[in-house]
Amino acid sequence: MEQSMPNQNRVAIAVAPNGGRRTKADHPALPITPDELADVAAASLDAGAAMIHVHVRDRDGHHLLDAEVYRAATAAIRASVGDRLVLQITSEALGLYRPEEQMRVVLETQPEAVSLALRELVPDPMHEAGFAAFLETLRNEKITPQIILYTPEEAIYLAVLAGRGLIPFDNLPVLYVLGRYTVGQTSRPADLLPFLAPGIPAARHWMVCAFGSQEAACVTTAALLGGHARVGFENNLFLPDGTLASGNQDLVVATRRAVEPCGLTLADADALRSQWSDA
Repeated sequence: MEQSMPNQNRVAIAVAPNGGRRTKADHPALPITPDELADVAAASLDAGAAMIHVHVRDRDGHHLLDAEVYRAATAAIRASVGDRLVLQITSEALGLYRPEEQMRVVLETQPEAVSLALRELVPDPMHEAGFAAFLETLRNEKITPQIILYTPEEAIYLAVLAGRGLIPFDNLPVLYVLGRYTVGQTSRPADLLPFLAPGIPAARHWMVCAFGSQEAACVTTAALLGGHARVGFENNLFLPDGTLASGNQDLVVATRRAVEPCGLTLADADALRSQWSDA
């Protein structure tokens, strides 16, 4: 099966404004609190984003998976932008949570969407059945999963699981992470090519995130080849010219300015939801 080329749908830009590792020591505009996330959501929406990818923190600023804190952040963001952004939470473990804890917080939070790292949720074959049951629950609860893939081998494994009837979605949205294990975590557009190589199972809806100042170049390459873009302080603090961004919205604007001259148009939240429902 070949990758879809080029994208006949509008290109969605997702903003990932904080992640689980960076702090305000890395950038004073990195959002931590619900109110700060709400402000970033509004600014990113105005800049052209269709989705926000949310991490929350504990009182000491550390990575946290907690349904109550997620609900507080969700309420603040929704009060700011309504449903004009798809709101996706993370289930990322950061080495702190077991798969069952990751799955439990998602079901307790009941988000619109969630990102799931395949390698975290299925660290070995013993976890395959539990992951399949979890995905079935997400399907029934109308929670949209997006599977994070760090290598083409993980894309192959996901296809194997689907072939064995363990994936209750016809075409799961996926996120390709570029340059996660490169020196200095600096991504290049060519890092996308292994995911699109002949023989690698296709995803109908795929998105890319990248590290470093070539973030906009990486996601624009993805957009031209049929994919979508995730940008933000979680992975990158710098504009294409190497200067420090003043806020997450600057990275959304940089992506928009790169994508639109290529003849591509941006998706809003409802267009992204429609694309995901077709996937």
